Amino acid sequence: MLTREIVAQVRRLEIQTRKAVAETFAGSYQSVFKGTGMVFQEVRPYQPGDDVRAIDWNVSARMQQPYVKVFTEERERTAMLLLDLSRSLDFGTVDRTKGRLAAELAALLVFSAVRSGDRVGAILFSDRIESFVPPKKGKKHGMALVARILTAQPEGRGTDIAGALHHLGRVIRRRAIVFLLSDFLGSDFEPALKVAARRHELVPIVLRDPAEEELPALGLATVEDPETGARMEIDLASERMRRRYQALIAAQVEARRRLFRRLDIEAVEVRCGEDPVRPLAAYFAAVRRRRAG
Repeated sequence: MLTREIVAQVRRLEIQTRKAVAETFAGSYQSVFKGTGMVFQEVRPYQPGDDVRAIDWNVSARMQQPYVKVFTEERERTAMLLLDLSRSLDFGTVDRTKGRLAAELAALLVFSAVRSGDRVGAILFSDRIESFVPPKKGKKHGMALVARILTAQPEGRGTDIAGALHHLGRVIRRRAIVFLLSDFLGSDFEPALKVAARRHELVPIVLRDPAEEELPALGLATVEDPETGARMEIDLASERMRRRYQALIAAQVEARRRLFRRLDIEAVEVRCGEDPVRPLAAYFAAVRRRRAG
């Protein structure tokens, strides 16, 4: 049973995103993500001009004449959100945590899918699958899905992106639009990412916080890994230490970008403290221009 507070939060998010969905994303979402596949329609006798690759050899042998398979484009789309709930998303220093940013982005994408008449569902994950919401249509389902995201209380601390992508392959058999929202601090997910990108229209959304990438000069401090709970004391006043840390972060960012380029995947980077609509709108616009040209 949803509390009044959660219902109010969902309605507030729906109102906040309504303008962006109606104006910024009007046409962009639909033009970028067309039909997600071809659906078998019928088998009919071969006609001059038909693609010989469409010949159904089994039927042709039985009927003693060439028959071809006819397919039509599936107009109905399925959008899936894979949402990272690991403890590292509790971090945030500007105006929201990465987790809150992920929830706002998820709401924006859910309401965009609902407005476009698409089915939408979600896999919420940490180092395990926390929950799976099968894709459905309609505003009521969309509101319930956003509420599920807002009230999620993960049992796991870590991140298993590969596990989430494997689960996606088991529960979603047909081609879908997949938004993967994470800070991508996990590892060993390249093979699973490669498979998912072949099967689906995959859009990684990388959640970042500026303060994670540049440490303040505050002196001695105890830092804790949110996903493992491991603690260590570091001297934030040491310029050498801060430079080493920044170099490590820069290397991680570049390695992630190289991974996406290697797999020919275009990712969206969104930072805490910025309007989350802008990078998504820029992504849709860039993809639309590239496909048009």
